[in-house]
Amino acid sequence: MGCGTKEPKITQLCLAAIQRLMSHEVVSETAAGNIINMLWQLMENSLEELKLLQTVLVLLTTNTVVHDESLSKAIVLCFRLHFTKDNITNNTAAATVRQVVTVVFERMVAEDERHRDIIEQPVLVQGNSNRRSVSTLKPCAKDAYMLFQDLCQLVNADAPYWLVGMTEMTRTFGLELLESVLNDFPQVFLQHQEFSFLLKERVCPLVIKLFSPNIKFRQGSSSSSSPAPVEKPYFPICMRLLRVVSVLIKQFYSLLVTECEIFLSLLVKFLDADKPQWLRAVAVESIHRLCVQPQLLRSFCQSYDMKQHSTKVFRDIVNALGSFIQSLFLVPPTGNPATTNQGGGSSFSPANSGMLGIGGGVTLLPAFEYRGTWIPILTITVQGSAKATYLEMLDKVEPPTIPEGYAMSVAFHCLLDLVRGITSMIEGELGEVETECQTTTEAASSPTQSSEQQELQSTSDQMDKEIAVWEEMVNACWCGLLAALSLLLDASTDEAATENILKAELTMAALCGRLGLVTSRDAFITAICKGSLPPHYALTVLNTTTALTSKNIQCMRTLLNLAHCHGAVLGTSWQLVLATLQHLVWILGLKPSSGGALKPGRAVEGPSTVLTTAVMTDLPVISNILSRLFESSQYLDDVSLHHLINALCSLSLEAMDMAYGNNKEPSLFAVAKLLETGLVNMHRIEILWRPLTGHLLEVCQHPNSRMREWGAEALTSLIKAGLTFNHDPPLSQNQRLQLLLLNPLKEMSSINHPDIRLKQLECVLQILQSQGDSLGPGWPLVLGVMGAIRNDQGESLIRTAFQCLQLVVTDFLPTMPCTCLQIVVDVAGSFGLHNQELNISLTSIGLLWNISDYFFQRGETIEKELNKEEAAQQKQAEEKGVVLNRPFHPAPPFDCLWLCLYAKLGELCVDPRPAVRKSAGQTLFSTIGAHGTLLQHSTWHTVIWKVLFHLLDRVRESSTTADKEKIESGGGNILIHHSRDTAEKQWAETWVLTLAGVARIFNTRRYLLQPLGDFSRAWDVLLDHIQSAALSKNNEVSLAALKSFQEILQIVSPVRDSDKPETPPAVNVPVPVLIGSISGPGLSRPFVRTDSIGERLGRCSSSEAPVVTDELEDLNLWWAAWNTWYRIGSESTKPPTTFDKLTFIPSQPFLTALIQIFPALYQHIKTGFNMDDLQKLGVILHSAVSVPISSDASPFILPSYTEAVLTSLQEAVLTALDVLQKAICVGPENMQIMYPAIFDQLLAFVEFSCKPPQYGQLETKHIANAKYNQAEWVALNYVPFAERSLEVVVDLYQKTACHKAVVNEKVLQNIIKTLRVPLSLKYSCPSESTWKLAVSSLLRVLSIGLPVARQHASSGKFDSMWPELANTFEDFLFTKSIPPDNLSIQEFQRNESIDVEVVQLISTEILPYANFIPKEFVGQIMTMLNKGSIHSQSSSFTEAEIDIRLREEFSKMCFETLLQFSFSNKVTTPQEGYISRMALSVLLKRSQDVLHRYIEDERLSGKCPLPRQQVTEIIFVLKAVSTLIDSLKKTQPENVDGSTWAQVIALYPTLVECITCSSAEVCSALKEALVPFKDFMQPPASKVQNGES
Repeated sequence: MGCGTKEPKITQLCLAAIQRLMSHEVVSETAAGNIINMLWQLMENSLEELKLLQTVLVLLTTNTVVHDESLSKAIVLCFRLHFTKDNITNNTAAATVRQVVTVVFERMVAEDERHRDIIEQPVLVQGNSNRRSVSTLKPCAKDAYMLFQDLCQLVNADAPYWLVGMTEMTRTFGLELLESVLNDFPQVFLQHQEFSFLLKERVCPLVIKLFSPNIKFRQGSSSSSSPAPVEKPYFPICMRLLRVVSVLIKQFYSLLVTECEIFLSLLVKFLDADKPQWLRAVAVESIHRLCVQPQLLRSFCQSYDMKQHSTKVFRDIVNALGSFIQSLFLVPPTGNPATTNQGGGSSFSPANSGMLGIGGGVTLLPAFEYRGTWIPILTITVQGSAKATYLEMLDKVEPPTIPEGYAMSVAFHCLLDLVRGITSMIEGELGEVETECQTTTEAASSPTQSSEQQELQSTSDQMDKEIAVWEEMVNACWCGLLAALSLLLDASTDEAATENILKAELTMAALCGRLGLVTSRDAFITAICKGSLPPHYALTVLNTTTALTSKNIQCMRTLLNLAHCHGAVLGTSWQLVLATLQHLVWILGLKPSSGGALKPGRAVEGPSTVLTTAVMTDLPVISNILSRLFESSQYLDDVSLHHLINALCSLSLEAMDMAYGNNKEPSLFAVAKLLETGLVNMHRIEILWRPLTGHLLEVCQHPNSRMREWGAEALTSLIKAGLTFNHDPPLSQNQRLQLLLLNPLKEMSSINHPDIRLKQLECVLQILQSQGDSLGPGWPLVLGVMGAIRNDQGESLIRTAFQCLQLVVTDFLPTMPCTCLQIVVDVAGSFGLHNQELNISLTSIGLLWNISDYFFQRGETIEKELNKEEAAQQKQAEEKGVVLNRPFHPAPPFDCLWLCLYAKLGELCVDPRPAVRKSAGQTLFSTIGAHGTLLQHSTWHTVIWKVLFHLLDRVRESSTTADKEKIESGGGNILIHHSRDTAEKQWAETWVLTLAGVARIFNTRRYLLQPLGDFSRAWDVLLDHIQSAALSKNNEVSLAALKSFQEILQIVSPVRDSDKPETPPAVNVPVPVLIGSISGPGLSRPFVRTDSIGERLGRCSSSEAPVVTDELEDLNLWWAAWNTWYRIGSESTKPPTTFDKLTFIPSQPFLTALIQIFPALYQHIKTGFNMDDLQKLGVILHSAVSVPISSDASPFILPSYTEAVLTSLQEAVLTALDVLQKAICVGPENMQIMYPAIFDQLLAFVEFSCKPPQYGQLETKHIANAKYNQAEWVALNYVPFAERSLEVVVDLYQKTACHKAVVNEKVLQNIIKTLRVPLSLKYSCPSESTWKLAVSSLLRVLSIGLPVARQHASSGKFDSMWPELANTFEDFLFTKSIPPDNLSIQEFQRNESIDVEVVQLISTEILPYANFIPKEFVGQIMTMLNKGSIHSQSSSFTEAEIDIRLREEFSKMCFETLLQFSFSNKVTTPQEGYISRMALSVLLKRSQDVLHRYIEDERLSGKCPLPRQQVTEIIFVLKAVSTLIDSLKKTQPENVDGSTWAQVIALYPTLVECITCSSAEVCSALKEALVPFKDFMQPPASKVQNGES
């Protein structure tokens, strides 16, 4: 009523009263209706408008009584007030409308709450049901429905159904109201189908219709070109539409799938470059709102992208953002192109563009800059929330100007939020799924009920679906994202922006990795990688000059971060990451250091990199992160680790390919990192060892030395680390792993580069020093490495390898398995054969000796262990059905070890270098000598045949084929002695050593060898070797062969059981020389060395029958030796057919040794030695003595020519004969037939005195004429030898004259015949002593022989001797040789006395027994005596005759003998007497003549002395006369004829006449001649008497 007055004051009071009533809720429905009507009137009268609005508001908010018509009336009232002319009223009304609308809907929500408990059957909304079919709604809902429906009508410019009375309405306000309802009460639309229907049928078509001007509009298209004018987009509506769309999509997406597809497509279209700037900005803001709702995005993806025939909305959104960003760079917004930009246009003048590289030093604003377009980055929102700027400009009617960079910044944030949202959502869900998976797998592993099983099934299906969605989301967006982010990354000049971009790329890469989307993962990683390297940096070349920016470093840190945190999902893209890191390392000049960590190298080394100071400070950090990155590989699972290793390997392969053929510094990154990765993953090294080491081995073979060196460094470091690492279980219990770790070390042996091998060996050395004790089954590998060093691999390698071996032999033999000992022997032997360094070879032989000694000391333990091993292998072999194969098989394993050692030494004994051969030979024989007793008896067979004889064969072969060229020097400045200056001479030494060694073993170990069964065969082989050595054309070898021959002949025959003494005789066993003092104080020997024969025999006989060598077999051995001796002798002394400088003639020592062997040999074979053998012996002795000496050796062998001494050879020959004759002497009867042969032999030697033997066609010189240094041959002085032989003959003859054989074989005749030579030569003999000895010998022989000859006179055995004897006497006494001029008187007299002795022999031994002697012989003797006596002197005197005439004593003796024989011998034939008487008268007559002539001459000459000749003659005659008278007196008177006396006395007057002569000599001779005449002085008898008588 009060209001009806229309009085302002009253109206105000009334309204206030009404409001108070309403606030106390005392208004009924009808009252409310009345109040509204009343308010309507006031409104129409424009009274108290604000109060009205207030009243309406209070009415509607305080209670729910206003419904339906009255409610609509109240709302219309507010609308009407909104459109008044008064601004305040307008705004207040607008606010009231908004609040009223909200109230209507709030009521509905409250109503729903109230009715929640009553479950009502939902009534299906008929598709074609009337829009106003609201009968099913409750009152409040009905109001809300009607209100909303009319709002749509109004916005669509249609008449409202319910809000009757509306006069005007603006679209902008309607849209705002729609938006607020949709935004504030989404559940209303979602829960009530009627409302959903409205949304679908009314709101969406409305929005689409209103959008049309924006869609059709193209910026810059002129109206003329299009047929109909196009409506321009209107900012306020467009902006509000977008807000509505945002709400629709956000809240009702599930209801409006199809409609949203259209909306989203529209949004995407609005971003096109031809749309107005403001439209694009608002669209971007709208999209941003979507981007911060990952769940929503996920729904898009599920609803559109994953459906077959649907638009790929999600993909389009992302791509649109990308294109949008790209378009911003390409087309600068009109009105403010980059060039006119005041903010920093100047800063991009070309002059300054270079400065950009230094972290945007000039630009202060954060911005993007790309190809001259500069766009600032504005801070627009907090990360993760889409706070729009332009979508909130509800009061603007005109499009605002968009600040530069705004759209870009929003788009940029869209991208970042999109990435952040998607990744955090998916990763969160992934995490849940993974934990669920774990629980389900656990559940599945426990026995479960079927229902649970089904549940599990469904969850796994569910999971598959989830994963499919995630994959689709990523697949849909990654291309666009990557394109946009890459572009932005390129353009970014702001560190924070760059960081954000990189973070987005990183999270995407990681997400793709987790989902296993390889392509997209790799794409993002590639982008980061590209950013890490300077632009245009060629990934293939590692050498361009580069400038690193701080952005590169930022990218690099991101990359490292990615690898570090997400290494597990990188898989194959490790390749990319590592390749980039490698380039970075290259650019930064980081070099690998120990353990594979990279440290900054010296700048000089790296490529010419321009590093800014910022980068320099980051360097240590980066190298640190790099190291940590690979350390963290220990947390990767096995598969990821394999990916990492594979990537490193292929990276390394690339680096290797690039390093081929150029000597630039290679990239060592991959190798260093492989090492680092291996080291940190040592706890599971097995899974990566093979690929890792396999690759490093390839690196080790690379031609580039630096590359190789690091490959080897890495490999050896890994092996060492692997061996020292504390594995679980430890290596000692995990042999497989140990062998696995050591295997690459062995594989390195196949690489030929010396530097690699050196590294390998150094590694072995270090392993030995640190792990040597625990190598166990790894020993064969380690030893194999040492053994694999070949000859051609340089000295330092061999030296290092040898160092390792020495360490093994000195320290580790006891710790290694015994089965490896054989390998040690092989390796040591192989070092002996290396010819690089002589000292190493020699030392290795020393090592072999040490090894042998170790075997000896630890023999028992080694044997046990080897036998055990052998048994195990045997068993295995049997199980597999194969034959166990090892060297020297039948021998027991311990013996095989020894045999291997011997065989190795044997190989070294034929090394090309003499020093090695010598050392090896000595060691071999010492070892066999010292330790041979350990071998099983049967093994000796192998030692002899496989080791010793094999060695002898090889040495013989090498020696015979050795080069005879002279070697100038022994390498360096070593001079070589002339006895070693050809290979042949050096081999000779080896042959000597070997043969001697084998012979010594045969000698000392015969007790072991003889029972072996084929000893005689072995003996023959040995003899054959001795023979070939003895016959070799080398003095040293041949002589040594004989020494060995002597040695084996001195063998003591084994003692027979029957006469075995208590203590057996000691055998000549050489004590082995032990290298190094082994038996130190307190070092007890496990084996007692048994070298005394008794013990050995004991040992042999304990197991088998006592050794009784068959006598026959023994003899056979000796005869074999004799045959060998004979062959050697006959071959070596046989004179060669032709002679030149190089003819080989055996030396004296050789021949001496040869002959000296005979006596010893003969002792064993004498029982069977027959004439044939003697014949053979004689030939050899004769030839041996005939061999000449070379002139250069003569001073050592020959005494000075004047001394009469025998050479040792000659003595040996005589000794041999002496031995024989002594043997014959004590031997049986049948042996004595050999005497004559011995005599023959000796007599042949006697002849040498006058006629030295010839040696083939060789011309020998007398020693005096030989020049010392020329190759001439000197004949020996055979005189002493011949003389000694003669003495032997005489002695022997003395003993054997009466022997039948001696008598029968005319030995005496032979002796005489032989002696006749020197006797007839007499003064012409080479030596004076010869004929003197011959005479004395003849006398001695005859004194023994003549009685024997007389004894056997009747048998005629000596008939031929007599003429020989007569001739000998004749030749001697009347020699044709002239005595030398210098012969002294005493000498002459002594010689004469010898002649006298001969005549005496005739007078005492022959003439008295003339009746037993052939007549012719006696006649010859008489003639001879006659010749020797005085009257035989011829009348013509020559010097010679005078000389002979001087032999007074001799003549006298002959004369006396003659007279004695003439007158005394009654038995003589008258003829003989007549001869001698006649001779006398001739003699006397001659004397008479001589005297007469002398007297005549004396008288004529006066004072002059007569010639000496004549005086001598007269003296001789006078002496003869006195001799004759003496002789006649001595004879029996009856034998002297009277006429003879008369002749004698007739001489007297003539003699008296000579008294006057002047010569004193003549006078004294005359006196002697006259004295005997006193005997004729006697008184004359009467004639009568005389006549009577």
